[in-house]
Amino acid sequence: MRQFRYSLGAMILHWAIAIAVIVNWRLASSAEGAPKEQAMALMGTHKALGITILALTILRIIWRLTHTQPPMSSMLKKWEVTLAKTIHAIFYVLLIALPLLGWIANSSFGRGVDMFGLFTIPPLPVADDPKVGGSIYDIHKVLGTTMILLIALHVLGALKHHFFDKNGEIYRMLPFGKVQA
Repeated sequence: MRQFRYSLGAMILHWAIAIAVIVNWRLASSAEGAPKEQAMALMGTHKALGITILALTILRIIWRLTHTQPPMSSMLKKWEVTLAKTIHAIFYVLLIALPLLGWIANSSFGRGVDMFGLFTIPPLPVADDPKVGGSIYDIHKVLGTTMILLIALHVLGALKHHFFDKNGEIYRMLPFGKVQA
């Protein structure tokens, strides 16, 4: 029997990463314009959660490489399959690049990443150059905005499939509902 739903492990990693990315975006947004001490606390959590997202993404990639993925619905148009595959590939690139760029930028200021007060990840061995670090933070911010826009497109696509196409595609990443072939 063909499996049309993702495995429970893939679902857990998908939703954990999705929630963490949205929370991390809100942390960074809330830090902008906040009083300095509050902004620093929010950004400290943002950085730790970013490293957590990196670790979860590596686990997700390992899971994806070691577990069979369900086929896409045969009802999807060719352009929909191409768009979905392209966006998913970009998601993986951003889920790796964003935390790494943040870590590199942070390291350019000679700072490690405090992991929720449990331990500190040391700075990467990069030059102590705040100007370069600031430029990398700017790129990180643009890519973060790109990630949020792609998430919005991803959600809109899922809602289109659910409410307009009524093809059950949304249930591939949920443990309930009927997935159609």
